Amino acid sequence: MSDTNKSVFQADVSADPVAIRIEGRASFQNSACLQDFIKALLAQGRSRFSIDFNACTGMDSTFLGVLAGIALQVRKLSPPGHLVLSRLESRNLELVRNLGLHRLLTIDSGAEPPPAAMSSQAIPCSDRSELENAKVALQAHENLVEAEESNRSKFEDVLHFLRRRVEEEKR
Repeated sequence: MSDTNKSVFQADVSADPVAIRIEGRASFQNSACLQDFIKALLAQGRSRFSIDFNACTGMDSTFLGVLAGIALQVRKLSPPGHLVLSRLESRNLELVRNLGLHRLLTIDSGAEPPPAAMSSQAIPCSDRSELENAKVALQAHENLVEAEESNRSKFEDVLHFLRRRVEEEKR
């Protein structure tokens, strides 16, 4: 399942917290789908989310930035919501920690799988234009800097490139 096009995000919205399972690669190509899905649930008053990474084959910085944005958003709620990441394999856990996201969200190191009775559905994901993807990626990388100032130097070139790409389109 290493092909990004075969990646699927499954969700059980009847669960509390909302249970989400990542299957395949989590990347700039599908992170906006998760972001839109969670925004819609936040608008419905849902504020607790648990994401299972057992079947996740990898993550890129845009996806991690979307997670940072979600974590920042749910922390600002009253009462604060929460975002839990579970069953991260060592490389994905290292990525989360290297970017300082472990300070924004909860990492569940338990190896317990979610209940087998999870009634999940695929999170809808439609193709986006290059500009829409650039805007999502720009916001995601800005979230990473907001989450941890030391990320600014890591993503300075990416931020510069994405800002220029988005600005070109405005002209």
